[in-house]
Amino acid sequence: MFDYETLKIVWWLLVGVLLVGFAIMDGHDMGVGTLLPFVGRSDVERRVVINTVGPHWDGNQVWFITGGGAIFAAWPLVYATAFSGFYWAMLAVLWALFFRPVGFDYRSKIHHPTWRSTWDWGLFIGGFVPPVIFGVAFGNLLQGVPFQFDAYLVSTYTGTFWQLLNPFALLAGVVSSAMITLQGATYLAHRTEGVVQRRTITAGTGAALVMVVGFIAAGVWLQSIDGYRISSVIDPAALPNPMGKTVVREAGAWMANHAAQPLLWLLPALGVLGALAAVALMRSGRTLSAFVASSLATAGVIGTAGASMFPFIMPSSTMPAASLTVWDSVSSHLTLGIMFWATVLFMPLIVLYTSWAYRVMRGKVTAAYIRENEHGAY
Repeated sequence: MFDYETLKIVWWLLVGVLLVGFAIMDGHDMGVGTLLPFVGRSDVERRVVINTVGPHWDGNQVWFITGGGAIFAAWPLVYATAFSGFYWAMLAVLWALFFRPVGFDYRSKIHHPTWRSTWDWGLFIGGFVPPVIFGVAFGNLLQGVPFQFDAYLVSTYTGTFWQLLNPFALLAGVVSSAMITLQGATYLAHRTEGVVQRRTITAGTGAALVMVVGFIAAGVWLQSIDGYRISSVIDPAALPNPMGKTVVREAGAWMANHAAQPLLWLLPALGVLGALAAVALMRSGRTLSAFVASSLATAGVIGTAGASMFPFIMPSSTMPAASLTVWDSVSSHLTLGIMFWATVLFMPLIVLYTSWAYRVMRGKVTAAYIRENEHGAY
């Protein structure tokens, strides 16, 4: 069994892996949904787009569910505080996601243009809204969330929903949306051909440029935002006590980890260069490599946010000492250990069956395929 301090670090890394896996796997489904009304102009073209992700989207939801479950089990205080503070934002994500299962299943049941167009825009909402809200949430985490604890460690959120929609958070939402749209574009370009593929590559190029410019702008802006730093001595192996430290806010504090560990600059470089490489590879016809490059860019962007904030997970702007960190917001040593070995067992199984499913259902989705499977395809 690993010691408590090591398990805290391991679970910080594992939650990061799950978030990256969600952004790559469920993210390309959402990106395809975002592109659906724009790259598909006719009913057949839109059915081509939908059927590239139709067989897989529900399986990819495993990453979303597992990520949420891991945060609940590994960081219970973070889960409780975030879901109370971001309550309406999380509800908006769930409401948007409701359009996906019914949209996929009902869209082609009735052969009527208004019916099908309505569900197409429902799938767009289900693909576009969640990445924006997740990006806005990360933008607020980097600025600090207005919450505090009482003597019984009951959290109170002192902000409002509208305060979440501040300029920096909205920029983070734009970066997140563009990143997921690029992820969907590389996948869709790989699974389609002809005019749908050409429109997808054009849209993906635009998304990549927005992502790169927004990501760089956010990085420059972040240097002038007050970050957080633990100013007291802490024991990483101690039992969780989120009030047992002192925290100060300093301009540029989020850059401290990069200054101390220059190798961390590889993460934002990966985010920028991966996105540009994805565009170049898409436009040269190497669509599978483009998907890999886009996936690496996604890992770079999310990794940059995580590395900048470490060891903070959810900083508090109203009571900095109550900020939740890797060291003091975790479950017990026993819980983290049991969860670790469960992850070692089940994570490879998820990767294996997902890989098998994509291998079995690989290949291009064409208009001819849709016409031949008029009643069987989505």
